[in-house]
Amino acid sequence: MKNFPDLPPIWTILAVLITIALDRFFPDFSVDFQYRWFATVIMALGGGLIIWSALWFFRKKTTIEPHHMATTLLVEGPYKVSRNPIYLGMVVISFGVMVYVGNLLGLIPTICLGIILHKRFVIPEENGLLQVFGIEAETYINKTKRWV
Repeated sequence: MKNFPDLPPIWTILAVLITIALDRFFPDFSVDFQYRWFATVIMALGGGLIIWSALWFFRKKTTIEPHHMATTLLVEGPYKVSRNPIYLGMVVISFGVMVYVGNLLGLIPTICLGIILHKRFVIPEENGLLQVFGIEAETYINKTKRWV
């Protein structure tokens, strides 16, 4: 995995593709879900959360790129409720795809996505925020939930 682009959207796409593949190769785990519109709403909410959160990076003129240190501590908008609303949106989209295809095995890549995002991005980013912003970041981290 030396040349694998270690970016959250790539991990999200991978989780979605694995969910679709699991549905194709293991149809016995499918449930007859008649409300695909509901799954579409879930995915749209996840996408909307990502867009809303990303706009704050641009509004505050700080980097949105993982593995780069932010110059501003975001604490407004969706960041009042969750320290990681973009990653939350990605997991919500993955969950929505699982609901859309109706295969319970889709929970596996969705849960794995959450774990990967947590270990590869959330923890290092929070450690970086503590180093750069000190007590201000510590106060924010203690006050705001990590996911929801």
